[in-house]
Amino acid sequence: MQETIAAPPVLNESHIAAFVRDGYLVVPGMFSREEMSTIEAWTDEVSSRPETPGKWMKYFEQSKLTPGERILCRMEDFAPFHAGFNGLFKGRLRRAVDELFGERSVLFKDKINFKLSGGDGFKAHQDVQAGWDVYAKLFITALVTIDECTPENGCLQMACYQHERKMIGEMWKPLEEDGLPYKLLPTGPGDVVLFDSFVPHRSGPNLTSRSRRVLYVTYNRASEGDKLRTYYNDKRRSFPPDCEREPGKQYAFRV
Repeated sequence: MQETIAAPPVLNESHIAAFVRDGYLVVPGMFSREEMSTIEAWTDEVSSRPETPGKWMKYFEQSKLTPGERILCRMEDFAPFHAGFNGLFKGRLRRAVDELFGERSVLFKDKINFKLSGGDGFKAHQDVQAGWDVYAKLFITALVTIDECTPENGCLQMACYQHERKMIGEMWKPLEEDGLPYKLLPTGPGDVVLFDSFVPHRSGPNLTSRSRRVLYVTYNRASEGDKLRTYYNDKRRSFPPDCEREPGKQYAFRV
């Protein structure tokens, strides 16, 4: 699914203007039904892989619907071990991000948020609050919708920043619920949401019976360097996947 260098632009002038104004952009139907069938199959494939120290990073949570049930909540750093995803992240998504940056970009991190039935939401935050500023000044994330995302199953909620790229909260802490104008962004399979690392966003829990899986693919400007391995080496030290944790040791999310 990786396109050639001669492929046409992904975004138009209206798309770019909306992104500059609001800090995020919704692109309906960037991927076709056939392409999404492939991406869904890849997602099923990698999620079924066993927890393996030193490879893909699987994180779990306690179900909000079934007490005591451990469910997969996200998976990261899987692209190096999957040719399909590796090609996808170097193709149309990266070209769209290049167009928003106005220069070449490189992959910073890859993630699947599974939001399975019973999965929790996430509190309002800016991505930069997770200490990303030590790696680069600005990041753009491409969210690819795998399952239908609705208000009922905890779709993304975004608050535009009116072109103020600055941190408005404290490092490592969720944003205070202070009346920011959050907008629900329901999306369907193949829809893509592009947003930068300063836009406040949040989501609710999934208390329905169906999953709400999405890809989060984050890039930084190539001129600021390839920081992917540095980032994941840091994350494995401070917040390793479940299978790499020492028994009895407490871990706090850092990067």
